[in-house]
Amino acid sequence: MPRVSQSPHAAFVAGLPKAELHVHHVGSASVRIVSELAERHPGTVPADPEALRAFYEFRDFAHFIEVYLAVVDLIRTPDDVRYLTYEVARELATGQAVRYAELTCTPYTSVLRGIAIEGYTEAIEDARVAAERDFGLVLRWIYDIPGESGLPAADATLGYALDHRPDALVGFGLGGPEIGVPRAQFAPHFEAARAAGLHSVPHAGETTGPETIWDSLRLLGAERIGHGTSAAADPDLLTHLADRAIPLEVCPSSNIATRAVATLADHPLKTFVDAGVVVTVNSDDPPMFGTTLNREYEIAADLLGLDEHGLADLARAGVTSSFAPDDVKARVLAEIADHDRA
Repeated sequence: MPRVSQSPHAAFVAGLPKAELHVHHVGSASVRIVSELAERHPGTVPADPEALRAFYEFRDFAHFIEVYLAVVDLIRTPDDVRYLTYEVARELATGQAVRYAELTCTPYTSVLRGIAIEGYTEAIEDARVAAERDFGLVLRWIYDIPGESGLPAADATLGYALDHRPDALVGFGLGGPEIGVPRAQFAPHFEAARAAGLHSVPHAGETTGPETIWDSLRLLGAERIGHGTSAAADPDLLTHLADRAIPLEVCPSSNIATRAVATLADHPLKTFVDAGVVVTVNSDDPPMFGTTLNREYEIAADLLGLDEHGLADLARAGVTSSFAPDDVKARVLAEIADHDRA
């Protein structure tokens, strides 16, 4: 579960308006949300919050996958999708001061479990409109291909994006394992998505080397890179990212959990910043990795030696690197400036 913060900047970070650019739909399901879903569909996951907390306690990456898939199996109807989406939005807005979020959704796994794409789309859109009305949180969607499911998943996900496109869909992504999942096979899908006006935001270079990032840039037209941890090993790649202002979506606690990085002290965040690379700080699958977006900002402050003005600049980078409408960017940047001056 999220750790109790000891950061001297905790109060400032808690109130700092933020954008969240790398956070997964199902991976954001908290114990509270999963408990409700488990009551709806008894039998696979304990509904009792205390038992569920013990189940959720991160042990290793294999256990994370077990928890993630157990939650996926609890999302069985469009109403479950709507509930999950709205409640995730509630927790982002009220607990993390998030004003804008690009939620990475994997409709393929829901359709595979019997939810029609029309019902899925209607559910997330209904929740999005309600969340903006009730919490002031602007949501946009990134549809990602679960890479481990190969070309059938890529074909289906592209179809969902193009033929059943929700109003708030802004990006096309690629998640799941990187090892044994070459980027090149998905080039036609990304080309079609980009031709339809969607932004390219694949995961790359978390558990593989810099070449996966190069492939994502050259073959998939990546505009931001999810994780990009191994870019630190390639000075030419760092220069390329910096010169073209291609942001990295950095998720420190996730990188430790997946063993992409051994310890926080070894995290390459400072290497990225020193090389002039644009970085955004994000939470990935926060309840499942025992963190929050606030905590990730506090970790970044420690790694980079940031004061409160530096943290505000980090929040600005998240907003300016987003695909938010210009009026939303302007509004959130003004809120950050107000908070920075307070």
